[in-house]
Amino acid sequence: MALISLQDISINFTGTVLLDRVCLQVEPGERICLVGRNGEGKSTLLSVINGDMQADSGEIAVSQGVRIAMLPQDVPEGLSGPTYEVVASGLDRIGRHLADYHRATSELEEAAGDTEPLVQQLEKAQQVLDADGAWEHHQTIETALSHLKLHADEDFSTLSGGTQRRVLLARALVSRPDLLVLDEPTNHLDIDSIVWLEEFLLRQNRTLLFVTHDRAFLGKLATRIVEIDRGKLTSWECDYDTYVQRKEDVLSAEAKQNHNFDKKLAQEEQWIRQGIKARRTRNMGRVRELRAMREERGQRRERLGKATMVIQEADRTGKMVAEATDISFAFDDKPIVNPFSTRIMRGDKIGLVGPNGAGKTTLLRLLLKDLQPATGSVRHGANLEVSYFDQHREVLDEEKSARDNIAEGADYIAINGGRKHVLGYLKEFLFTPDRAQLPVKVLSGGERNRLLLAKLFTRPSNVLVMDEPTNDLDVETLDLLEELLLDYSGTLLLVSHDRAFLNNVVTSTIAFEGDGEVREYVGGYDDWLRQRPERKALKAKPARQEDKPRPQPKPGKLSYKEKYQLEQYRKELEDLPGKIEALEGAIQEKHDALSDPELYKTGGDAVNALQAELAELESELETVFAHWEFIEQALENAPAE
Repeated sequence: MALISLQDISINFTGTVLLDRVCLQVEPGERICLVGRNGEGKSTLLSVINGDMQADSGEIAVSQGVRIAMLPQDVPEGLSGPTYEVVASGLDRIGRHLADYHRATSELEEAAGDTEPLVQQLEKAQQVLDADGAWEHHQTIETALSHLKLHADEDFSTLSGGTQRRVLLARALVSRPDLLVLDEPTNHLDIDSIVWLEEFLLRQNRTLLFVTHDRAFLGKLATRIVEIDRGKLTSWECDYDTYVQRKEDVLSAEAKQNHNFDKKLAQEEQWIRQGIKARRTRNMGRVRELRAMREERGQRRERLGKATMVIQEADRTGKMVAEATDISFAFDDKPIVNPFSTRIMRGDKIGLVGPNGAGKTTLLRLLLKDLQPATGSVRHGANLEVSYFDQHREVLDEEKSARDNIAEGADYIAINGGRKHVLGYLKEFLFTPDRAQLPVKVLSGGERNRLLLAKLFTRPSNVLVMDEPTNDLDVETLDLLEELLLDYSGTLLLVSHDRAFLNNVVTSTIAFEGDGEVREYVGGYDDWLRQRPERKALKAKPARQEDKPRPQPKPGKLSYKEKYQLEQYRKELEDLPGKIEALEGAIQEKHDALSDPELYKTGGDAVNALQAELAELESELETVFAHWEFIEQALENAPAE
C-alpha cells in the first residue's frame, strides 16, 4: 500500500500553472529522485507533500500513522537553542528527554561548587532514557553531528545559513520517519559528508523522496526518477543514465510531432483564407477541425529553451601561468598549507578537493597572490586576465535587478567584440524579461548562480577561478557548463564537491589530506581516490563501512559526562547479545516463511511485505553489530577512571 498518494494536484502561481493535475504514489522502500529544471516546481511539490503548502485542487492521501520528515531548501524562522537540542527535536518526546540529558551533562561539566542537584537531574534523565530504550537514538545523533561536522553546543541562531541547513538535515535523518523528504541535501556538504550520507541512507533502508543536482548522489541512491516538465509528472523506472537517453528520445519525437502539426496547421490556415475568395460555401467539417487545431496549439506549453552560455576568452597567457615554491600558511597556529609546490601551465584544468574549512579557498588566494604565504613564493606568468566565481556571491548587488547587475543601467553590453542587448544576453541564461527586472534578493538559488555566471562571462579571461559554481544549478545547466569548461582554452582552477563534475572537467586534482598536507594527483576525483596514500595502505585490509566514527583513545582524567557515557555503554553491552539473538530469530522466521510454497499462492503483496520486513531486520542487525563494535572500541580506548 502506498505511503502517500497524490491525485490531480494543481497549483497556479500568478497566472502560471506550475503543477497541472499531477498524480504520484510513493511506495514503501522506494528512493525517488524528483528532477526538472529550476523553477519547474520541485520544491513546491515537496512542500505540498509535507503539508507546508495547500494545493489549489486535488487530493492527498497519507496512510494512517505515516510520519514524514523534511529538509526544506529554506531555513524556517524562529528556531533557536543548542544544535543538539534542535537535532533531537526530530524525535519528539524522546528527543526532549535526550535534550534534557545533554543539557544536564553540559552544565555539570562547567559547574563549580555543589553539583548534587545537577547529578540528580542527570540521573533522572538517564532513568527516563533507560526506560524508553533511547540510547541508540543518542548515538545516532552523535554520529550525525560528527559526520556533518556540527558542534552540539553551538547556538543554532548564530550559525551561517549553510550550517543551519546541515543541522536541519541531521534533525531529519535522526527522526527515522516513514518517508524522508530531502530538498537539495548535498548543498553545503563536503565530499566526505556526502559519501557518508549516501551510505547512511542506503543502510537505513528508508523510503526517500529527494531533489538533488548532484548526479553521483542521484545515481547512487535513486530507484525511480520522477520528472516535472511543463506542469506534468512523468515516472521513469530506470537509472539516471538510462533516463537521460530516453528523455532525449522523447523530446526528439515530441519536436518532430509538433513540427508536423504546425505544418498542417499552416496549410489549413492557408486553405481557409483561399476558401473565402474561391467559394461561398466551405467544408464545415474541415473548418471545425481547424478550430480544434487552433485550440490545441494555443494550449501547448513550449519547453523553455536551453541555456546558451558563452565564455569570453582574452589573449593567451604565457606557457607558464603560475608557479608556487614551498608555500605554507597557518591560521592561529593551525597549519592550513604545509610547504607545497606546484606549476600551473596554460590550459590546465585543476580541481581542489577537501573537507569544508580545510583551506581550499585560502590556497586559491595564495596562488592568485591575494594572500601572502608565510614561507615560499608564488610567481605569475605573463598576461593573466583572471575571472573569479565566488561561492558567496559577493559580487552581486542584492538590491539591484538582474539586468542592472549585468549592465549597470545600460541597454547593451560588449560580448566577443560585438554588442548585445542585455535582455537578449540574459535570455541565454534562461532569464525571461520579467525575471531580469527583479531584484537579486528575490531570485532563487539557481537563478543567482546563473546570474553570477552571466556576469562572470561578460569579462574576457584566460584564467577562470570557480569556487563552488555548481550549487543550485539544474542538471541541464550543469551539462552545458561542463561543455563550456572543456572547450575553454584558458586555465581553470575549480573548487567543487560535485564528484561527477570534477571527473568530467579537471585534468589534475589538488587534495587537502589533513593537517595542512596538500598533494597533487593526475586526473579527477575517482583518479584521486585510486592514487591517494590512504587507499594504498588499506588495500590489504578492506575497510568496514560503519555508521559511527571509530573512537580514539583519550588521555587524562575522564569528565563527568564521559563517565556517565561509559557506564551507559557497559549497560548496553550486557543487553546486546539478547537483542542480537532476538533479531536473528526473527530473521530466520522470515526466511522460513519465504520458503513456504503456499505463500506464493496468496499473491505478490504478501511476498513483497515479507521481503521488506526481512530487509529491515537485516539492516537493523547490521547496525546492532556495528554499535557493539563501536562500544567495545570505546571501552577499550577509555583511560582508567
